[in-house]
Amino acid sequence: MSLYNPSRDQARQFLFDAWGKFKQQLLLTDLEKIAVEVIQMHPEYQVVLDSPERYMSQQYFPEMGETNPFLHLSLHISVIEQISINQPIGITQVYDKLLQQYNDKHKAQNDLLECLAETIWQSQRNNVPLDSENYLNLLKQKLTLTNI
Repeated sequence: MSLYNPSRDQARQFLFDAWGKFKQQLLLTDLEKIAVEVIQMHPEYQVVLDSPERYMSQQYFPEMGETNPFLHLSLHISVIEQISINQPIGITQVYDKLLQQYNDKHKAQNDLLECLAETIWQSQRNNVPLDSENYLNLLKQKLTLTNI
């Protein structure tokens, strides 16, 4: 598996495996521990992760109001990693302020992942690299909106 650019199935398999190992009380890697923490914040997705044979190839259509649980969980993991290394520079401060406002780690992370998802969507739509400056601006806008 490519660590930095896994395929859809590799990313899904990682989540299935981490959840399965946790349920079997097996030793987890640091990244699997983060994944399990995120999965525990989402009891609504645990049934999906309990059935890899059913959900590995499941398609999700946002235009029909469907949330892709694998994408959502993966975005959570991404923002947790970004916060831990403060990349883009400033994300940790934005997260800390959101955390103070909400007093809810999950809600604060969801604000960040909405900005990340928007940045990824813009990059794909315009066929350009991710714009970390725009991402940070979206994060700061989110912080301003929560202060209203």
